[in-house]
Amino acid sequence: MLDDAQVSERAVCWHCLDVADVLRRLSTQGDGLGTEEARRRLVVHGPNELQAFARSSPWRALASQFKNILVIILLVAALVSGLLGHALEAVVIAVIVLFAVLLGFIQEFRAERALEAVREIAAPVGHAIRDGIEMSVPARELVPGDAIVLRAGDRVPVDPRITSAVNLAVDEAALTGESAAV
Repeated sequence: MLDDAQVSERAVCWHCLDVADVLRRLSTQGDGLGTEEARRRLVVHGPNELQAFARSSPWRALASQFKNILVIILLVAALVSGLLGHALEAVVIAVIVLFAVLLGFIQEFRAERALEAVREIAAPVGHAIRDGIEMSVPARELVPGDAIVLRAGDRVPVDPRITSAVNLAVDEAALTGESAAV
């Protein structure tokens, strides 16, 4: 649970502040944090990783497909058709419902696996300056106030506030669909 100070810090428009103000608010310096301070902040803020939700069982995911209102309407239609003696129509509707449910289940299962894969590959290592020395740090251990170094081809391991840049170009194509670096 966040206290009021943490909530107000998260609501700050960080890119609107000048670099000196950002460094002051994060109680850091341009040359990074000390190792002990970074450990303390990791305990306070938690790891830098995507929130993992409890994985639902395949049976629960399959059962959830039957909560769709269209599936329920089709099942009722199949039941009514069967009760009225239209067995062929009832079977056809039931097969369509079965295909729809299976397709929805497969898509949900694949999406869950894809999200897990994204969590595994999303910026596994960052280069932070700790105790005045640049070192490779697992991205999940980067904390607010860390000074990170990015080089050509690096993935951005955190939401950074850029303090200095030389010939910076960012390829946002995966997010925006643009074909050239911005």
